[in-house]
Amino acid sequence: MDVQHQAGQQRFVVISGGLESVLEYRLLPDRQIDFTRTFVPVALRGQGIAEKLVRTGIKWAREQDYRMQASCWYVRRFLERRHRDE
Repeated sequence: MDVQHQAGQQRFVVISGGLESVLEYRLLPDRQIDFTRTFVPVALRGQGIAEKLVRTGIKWAREQDYRMQASCWYVRRFLERRHRDE
């Protein structure tokens, strides 16, 4: 599963069977990032695509040294889990 980073559109994308799954974000002042939305079409759900998108997005944000937050509930779960494990 290939995740593409479309920085100009502030999103990560997986294209499968002509359908797009996305993780969208917005960059904020002071090196902050807000992950705003994940979407996987019904036909592609249950394959781990959303998790792959989120893990890729979080990894990229760490590499860029962004402070992360999430308006999206799904991403928020990953960030909260990370803080509990530290």
